[in-house]
Amino acid sequence: MTLKVGDKRDQTVIENISRTHIVKYAGTSGDYNPLHHDDSFAQMVGYPTVFAHGMLSMGLTGRMLTDWLGPVALRKYGVRFTKQVFPGDTLTAHGEVTDVTEDGDKKLATIRVWTTNQKDETVIEGEAVAAID
Repeated sequence: MTLKVGDKRDQTVIENISRTHIVKYAGTSGDYNPLHHDDSFAQMVGYPTVFAHGMLSMGLTGRMLTDWLGPVALRKYGVRFTKQVFPGDTLTAHGEVTDVTEDGDKKLATIRVWTTNQKDETVIEGEAVAAID
């Protein structure tokens, strides 16, 4: 794959995230924090309802990267969570190549990554590095 600075990708990675998605992720990850499954607890600590695990949102964002770059291109991937993802949200992941460098016989693309909800609010910001042709 050939990439250049300025190349972009936008991909809806989930529409209408449901409580079922969140509970399935809890079971898979072993993260049973009540913020993710107990409305009363979430409301008691100031949230309107339960919300998705940050790592679920990160994984969904990563799907955009692997769909774009292929399943083995990623060398680094890190994000920070900037806003909760609530049931009913639709997430669109975005990527933009900000740099291309050479590392020996490989080219590496640095990619700014962010994910927005249906209100165009950023819920994740981060960066990825991928090996390219």
